Amino acid sequence: MSETTELAFKAQELDAGDELAGVRSRFVLDDVVYLDGNSLGALPAAVPGRVDDVVRRQWGELRIRSWDESGWWTAPERIGDRIAPLVGAAAGQIVAGDSTSVNVFKALVGAVRLARLGGSVRDEIVVDATTFPTDGYMAESAARMTGCTLRPVTPAQVPGVLGDRTAAVLLNHVDYRTGRLHDLPGLTAAVHAAGAIAVWDLCHSAGALPVGLDEHGVDLAVGCTYKYLNGGPGSPAYLYVRREIQHRFDSPLPGWNSHAEPFGMRPDYEPASGALRGRVGTPDILSMLALEAALEVWDGVSIDAVRVKSLALTDFFLECVAEYVPPGRVETLTPVAHEERGSQVALRCSPTLGSARAGGTPIAGEVMKRLIERGVVGDFRRPDVLRFGFTPLYVGFADVERAAGVLGETLRGDLAGY
Repeated sequence: MSETTELAFKAQELDAGDELAGVRSRFVLDDVVYLDGNSLGALPAAVPGRVDDVVRRQWGELRIRSWDESGWWTAPERIGDRIAPLVGAAAGQIVAGDSTSVNVFKALVGAVRLARLGGSVRDEIVVDATTFPTDGYMAESAARMTGCTLRPVTPAQVPGVLGDRTAAVLLNHVDYRTGRLHDLPGLTAAVHAAGAIAVWDLCHSAGALPVGLDEHGVDLAVGCTYKYLNGGPGSPAYLYVRREIQHRFDSPLPGWNSHAEPFGMRPDYEPASGALRGRVGTPDILSMLALEAALEVWDGVSIDAVRVKSLALTDFFLECVAEYVPPGRVETLTPVAHEERGSQVALRCSPTLGSARAGGTPIAGEVMKRLIERGVVGDFRRPDVLRFGFTPLYVGFADVERAAGVLGETLRGDLAGY
């Protein structure tokens, strides 16, 4: 029996023992191997019908009555409570709405204000130097607004730079390029030991692995819902505010939706109680309720089971890549150790098409283009990274074996000489 056949047979056995295999039917899928759920999750089957109802009946027939009768007004906190168990939070601490970028800004400025309560002189924001660009942009703006110095460092360097001037620390739970999982419990503890406020970006971990916001005492957290939570393109993000600090959280965007008496139309602002302080303007109801329908795929699903399958999928992918891809063609950037790995695998594919000295095109972009043409969808990050995201709710082990096989064939074909 060839090794190729052995790995295909192993994939069949793993799929046969997969306790989450039945969840796949809750999505609209085809014969494409979809490994880009770390950018945009697949469509849950319940969403089209729900959106049709929202548009035709709730908006088309009930119209403005739907703010009360269809529950539009309470959607942000209701959906927040639906997200809460997926990130290890009790109800009443998450509000859905706005974009990740807006929520990062709210959280960071709010964190600095929290750190300065009681007259403390704290004038530095520490930010992950490898962060997704929007987090860095927002951190820079928040620093200007609050009169802070911005200090970009790698997550590993964070404990060594914390001090009595540190106000807030913004970190990514999983690195978007490499899939590296950072030490949320340990880094949060270090931030608290320095008297600062911990803010975490969960975009690449929520819905893929346990987070433990309450367990680890995270102060503030933000995240998107269109990746592993499958909420749809541009679906609302969310803001977590730990219960113990909610009464002191001072949002820099005090919109009418976060007012204690929003329909009082008072000229003076009085913040609502609880996580509702994180609301700003009128909720985006169409995308909000599409997200609510999408979250139904999590009914009866354990995030711990998702993590077990995620690690098994990524382990198997690395095994298949090692067997199918010619030696030296790719380098794995994602940590092998389970405690340091998210739910994606990043492979560096660094040779160039054409002369490197003449500014040749990195081969990775062409490789991904050809994978997509053959029904394996991942994505490419400049200059030379192939990213493959593994959503355990709908990705199977046969998908993984096929993807690695197509990658190997692509790099052994007419690109073999590069």
